[in-house]
Amino acid sequence: MSITVNPDLESRLRERAAAEGLSGEAYIERLVRAEQRAIQELEALALEGPNSGPPIEGGPEFWEAKHRRIDEWLRNAKRQ
Repeated sequence: MSITVNPDLESRLRERAAAEGLSGEAYIERLVRAEQRAIQELEALALEGPNSGPPIEGGPEFWEAKHRRIDEWLRNAKRQ
């Protein structure tokens, strides 16, 4: 397969591939495989969400409690 890309992009791809000791083709293959893994991970997380426990109502009380926990965490972090 042959793919034409903008010369600036081609230059950056070649530089990054060379910096990692890879051919341009190997570098692009690695990018595509990384993208495939990322998509699979996102799909798994999306499917995991509905089974992660009971739903949480995100009303004002929820956010106030969340802010209190974050404030407490920040206060403790500053002490250390």
